[in-house]
Amino acid sequence: MYREYGTDMFSMLDAEFALIIYDGKEKEYIAARDPIGIRPLYYGYSKTGAIVFASEAKNLVDLCDKIMPFPPGHYYKGGKFIRYCDIAKVDAVCYDDLETVCRNIHDKLVAGVEKRLVSDAKVGFLLSGGLDSSLVCAIAARKSKEPIRTFAIGMSEDAIDLKYAKQVADYIGSDHTEVIMTKQQVLDSLEGVIKLLGTFDITTIRASMGMYLLCKWIHENTDIRVLLTGEISDELFGYKYTDFAPSAEEFQKESQKRIRELHMYDVLRADRCISVNSLEARVPFGDLDFVKYVMSIDPEKKLNTYGKGKYLLRHAFEGDYLPHDILYREKAAFSDAVGHSMVDYLKEYAEGFYTDEEFEEKKAKYTHAAPFTKESLLYREIFEKYYPGQSEMIVDFWMPNKSWKGCDVNDPSARVLSNYGASGE
Repeated sequence: MYREYGTDMFSMLDAEFALIIYDGKEKEYIAARDPIGIRPLYYGYSKTGAIVFASEAKNLVDLCDKIMPFPPGHYYKGGKFIRYCDIAKVDAVCYDDLETVCRNIHDKLVAGVEKRLVSDAKVGFLLSGGLDSSLVCAIAARKSKEPIRTFAIGMSEDAIDLKYAKQVADYIGSDHTEVIMTKQQVLDSLEGVIKLLGTFDITTIRASMGMYLLCKWIHENTDIRVLLTGEISDELFGYKYTDFAPSAEEFQKESQKRIRELHMYDVLRADRCISVNSLEARVPFGDLDFVKYVMSIDPEKKLNTYGKGKYLLRHAFEGDYLPHDILYREKAAFSDAVGHSMVDYLKEYAEGFYTDEEFEEKKAKYTHAAPFTKESLLYREIFEKYYPGQSEMIVDFWMPNKSWKGCDVNDPSARVLSNYGASGE
């Protein structure tokens, strides 16, 4: 393709990719990354000033003074980064009526799942029992001749999602496996997970604990090598906190910001937790055609004026894809849904790690993305051990938009929001 089309090829690819091409004729390297950044790529400059690329930041630690994520939707050529696709930018707003919009959402997501079922290796599905992963599994179950294999993880004591995941699995007839994790496993894995993620972000780390342990179990106990997941839906359709968006314009701006930064948060988590266990992640909600379409929908329609978040997505799949109470269930935060106790154990562990004086003294060392709780300080110190001075790889903490009324909170969990409602039941 490169021989045929040169750098025009990147905007022609419908793929999740990071690549480096050596052009033997021109004697130069060209690097590029998919528009969402689903596949990882980092860069830095060596002591001699040469640019260095790697798929994991840890490989650049001793080579480069400053490591940065390769910007998604760009290619690098002749010393410059050139944007070939800004996936979050809307060229023309789509003012279709509600039913047309929902029909298109349905058709495009089904196509996105179908495309990702084609594989030489065995395919499995992460099923949390939440709306997004349940929809991916329900679509796949319809498209597969054999029962699909689904996997869920939770704490032994209070995993809300195991119950819902089982309900979905029974309904769609999947071959379902539940994996139970313990407090000790979570605490023992913490440092390793932060090292493999290359982040200090609270949300990403919390949500990675269950995902990492589940993928480790899948790798060690099955012959599945490809996993489909439900990431990227929230950024498109809204979180619990986007119910507080003061206007449609603000909702859209927030959505664009989240999509552009995804490669540092949810997508990073999914890729790392899955890849480090020798599995391949596929993300149907990240289908380029699907993302472009949802981003273009009139944001007035995406605002929660329906008394239910993500209404467009839910309405699009009404019928017999999922039980009605799953389709219309309130969202539970992923890190909480594997068990509120998991987050509480991590917080408790961090609380016991520092005295109040130590906390005040140690957090003062950091200016960029300064820690603001003992938990965030603990994560930052582990991060600095493996990635000293590289915190700018991650722009900031993933938190609700503090400038919005009702969103000025100091914990990223949806549990602290006033509209959390019954999602944790």
